[in-house]
Amino acid sequence: MAETPTGTPESGRGGGAAGPRCIALVGPQGSGKSTLFEALLAAAETPLRRGAPRAAPGELRIAHAMHGAESWALLDCPGSVEFAHDAAAALAIADLALVVAEPVPGRVAALGPVFRQIEAAGLPALLFLNKIDQCAEQLRDLLPLLQEETSRRLLLRQVPIREEGAVTGYVDLVNGRAYRYRNGAASDRIPLPDSVRPREAEARAALLESLADHDDGLLEKLLEEQPTEPPEIYRPLRAGEASGAVVGVLFGAAAAAGGIRRLWKALRHDTPGPEVTAARHGIAPEGPPLAQVFRLRQAGHAGRLAWARLWRGGLRDGASLAGHRIGGLYRAPGGELEKAAEGAAGEILALGRLEGVAAGTTIGIPSGGPALPFPAPPAPVHALALLPEDRKEEVRLAAALQRLVEEDPALGLSLDAESGQTILSGQGELHLRAALDRLAALAGGVKLKTARPLVPYRESIRHGVVQHARLKRQTGGHGQFADVKLEITPRPRGAGFHFDEKVVGGAVPKRFIPAVAEAAEAATRKGPLGHPVVDVAVTLLDGTFHSVDSSDMAFATATRMAMQEGLAKAGPVLLEPVDHVTLRVPAGHAPGAQRLLTARRGQILGFAMLEEQGGWEAVEALVPEAELADLIIELRSQTQGLGSFTRRFDHLAEARGK
Repeated sequence: MAETPTGTPESGRGGGAAGPRCIALVGPQGSGKSTLFEALLAAAETPLRRGAPRAAPGELRIAHAMHGAESWALLDCPGSVEFAHDAAAALAIADLALVVAEPVPGRVAALGPVFRQIEAAGLPALLFLNKIDQCAEQLRDLLPLLQEETSRRLLLRQVPIREEGAVTGYVDLVNGRAYRYRNGAASDRIPLPDSVRPREAEARAALLESLADHDDGLLEKLLEEQPTEPPEIYRPLRAGEASGAVVGVLFGAAAAAGGIRRLWKALRHDTPGPEVTAARHGIAPEGPPLAQVFRLRQAGHAGRLAWARLWRGGLRDGASLAGHRIGGLYRAPGGELEKAAEGAAGEILALGRLEGVAAGTTIGIPSGGPALPFPAPPAPVHALALLPEDRKEEVRLAAALQRLVEEDPALGLSLDAESGQTILSGQGELHLRAALDRLAALAGGVKLKTARPLVPYRESIRHGVVQHARLKRQTGGHGQFADVKLEITPRPRGAGFHFDEKVVGGAVPKRFIPAVAEAAEAATRKGPLGHPVVDVAVTLLDGTFHSVDSSDMAFATATRMAMQEGLAKAGPVLLEPVDHVTLRVPAGHAPGAQRLLTARRGQILGFAMLEEQGGWEAVEALVPEAELADLIIELRSQTQGLGSFTRRFDHLAEARGK
């Protein structure tokens, strides 16, 4: 007896909600998440279409499917931490998170950031251990390691059947049925093997004891040693998953379609309906149509599309939504974009020609009403300076960059007024590489040069000087005459620029002193080493003037002459910005992180365990900004792609080199 593609609801348990539901597949890179995404579509008889565009690296994939009579949207979220904001955006509008992981102890730490995102979103979740056919570990030993990465209780819903050391099937702990995998097909139901009975009884008892903590009726039956029926187990299991107290754990082999139909059955029965998710977000069931945009992308001939969850009300192509006229409605059956005439509440839809709307925007809220929550993008950790090879393309590049950062809120765009560089910042090397690929398409083939952003060095002086300068020019008619004597002295670091005057006896008339002050400050914009000068005081001590030939311009010119010569004599020193850096790494990686920082001239301030992130550590240090350009690349290479850091400017210090 084989599992049917749709399965049947367990007696007394009831089916899932009938409204259009949305599943976000999340998990570490390499877990086989995309393979599972395609296997779920194939099992729902809506396989990924040949015409569906291949996902670019780090690209969120969206596909619609009908499973039985129910409508589903599957979101295949990128696994790299560099695209974590895309996953967070998908979780913000999903009904359930399907966490995909490998049953490998060395990869367990990668689940920590994933679970923290889910817990922050308050989203129900299931955990699917993929590649179970390659698993050499005992799940009873792996589960405690997995449990360290989440505050929710992980509950095994299946135990594996092993034959000659390989996992060939499973036993469902709720109904006691055993199944053997068939490559690419539904599993066969088989008698429960005698070799598995002790483990099945042990695991089922552990499941029941955990659920009894949340269900008095089940607890009473266990205390009285009465047999339990599947509906009595499903009830607290579903309630615990819905509340976020527990996470059911299933397993399979997506590449061979092993366990996929059983996973679909769990999704059908355990995924909340859109009305439940809407209520969790505080959305009233009655009212005008309400939608939340979670993703913006260019889609070829369809133009700019805003992917949104329609939380309330229906929508037709060409209709207006809170003043926005919809220029096309689209779904993605099998992952291929297809025009739709209308959409229902709960659906994931692409809205065409929705201008002036950013990712996270709630459309349809009353004037002054609160917007729905949406994750803020993380601070950038990597940056590139961009320049078109042909200066004539600057306008086209600027327009394409603006569209690019509108599509991806995790990107930052700025113009450094000092260096003139256009800076594109993001979450790492992979993130910026993917952004440049999209930029090439948006900019229509504009060729770019990239470089490291320039470090904003500064200058100051070591000691004070008194500098005299005289301007005397006669070119016919009125000449130019000014004479100034300036004292230039260093100030404490961070004190800035200060001007004063101590002229006595009217040697320099009061009307010329503002010109001297302005010129002295302007002269600090570029010092003898080629960088802005900071933390100096300039005092006008003395001078002379001519009743006819003196002017503001003459005194400004003389001041610039004095400043240029004086700063060069005052022991100029190069200053570099030093940032306060906090690295966050999995436990055990702190010593390596400290070595990484000290090799970059970092001064370690301390390290500690992160209470809010169990199993993670933070290392704090002061590091010159010049050493941070590729820090994230090396950090991720040492931490299985998981490490991250935040930074803020701390102070300027004398540049000493390595």
